[in-house]
Amino acid sequence: MMAGHGDDLAGGGPARHIPVLLGEILAALEPVAGSTIVDGTFGAGGYTRALLARGASVVAIDRDPSAIAAGRALEAEAGNKLRLVHGTFSDLDRYVDRADGVVLDIGVSSMQLDDAGRGFSFRADGPLDMRMAQAGPAAADVVNGFKAADLTRIFGLLGEERHAGRIARMIEARRQKKPFATTLDLADAIETLVGRKPGDKIHPATRVFQALRIFVNDELGELAAALFAAERVLAPGGRLAVVTFHSLEDRIVKRFIADRSEDPAGSRHLPARDAKALSFERAAKAVSPSDAEIAANPRARSARLRTAIRNGEPPRPADVSIFGLPSLARLQPAER
Repeated sequence: MMAGHGDDLAGGGPARHIPVLLGEILAALEPVAGSTIVDGTFGAGGYTRALLARGASVVAIDRDPSAIAAGRALEAEAGNKLRLVHGTFSDLDRYVDRADGVVLDIGVSSMQLDDAGRGFSFRADGPLDMRMAQAGPAAADVVNGFKAADLTRIFGLLGEERHAGRIARMIEARRQKKPFATTLDLADAIETLVGRKPGDKIHPATRVFQALRIFVNDELGELAAALFAAERVLAPGGRLAVVTFHSLEDRIVKRFIADRSEDPAGSRHLPARDAKALSFERAAKAVSPSDAEIAANPRARSARLRTAIRNGEPPRPADVSIFGLPSLARLQPAER
């Protein structure tokens, strides 16, 4: 499963891997013998196992080399029914030409969250890392290297943190004396600055950690690219199913499905606009976990599933402007 937006995102305790909304995913994808499904976020293989059990062949992708290594036994057991790919789901059309379904479970996996050495959580102290692919700049590079103005934008836009400016300025001042190296060091500094009331359910560092993780892994850009890639590979009648855990991700999926499945609303007082060829049909309304699932798996509480069905129209151009994504790609470390 993927962790949601809340205290468990960065500070929650260990949880065994439980695939979120599994029954709803299977109902949406309708896997059968002979069908090919792309699991773009393999993780611990929860969705993949269920899809294989229904007779489908699966191409499973994960950018985390640890997840791929752990899945090799399942790949061997499944024979030619499963192909594991170490890569990003934004490139899924490089790994498969045609699919009957694509499922994406967005966010950080329980295995990553509960491994202190990966630096996603402040439940236990660990390096300030957060890299899903275990390569490239880490969260510590961002915290210790970016200007306060850029950190403010990251925390405010990607974490929706109302104290973004205060926290960024504190970080800039503190790192001059001692750079931030561990998760608890950063979390404790934020808590000291912002404070925490006894009844607060969410730790004051949670949204900053979310923002850093999203930025380090370019999660919003990856999601947008993956949706366009899914549009290119899905066969007519193919199913798209995406599980998100916070509003930024859900907004991207919602806008993509609306753009691809709904005629633009126009005014009766203005000339009619050229209709765009619609490449999807909305399959159903967004689905959230039941109370029973949340009770069994609290990390599922913020999950939301959106689905759509591909039609026979050609894929549309990949225009990221439909998402209204924050422009953060050009942010760079400050000169020293």
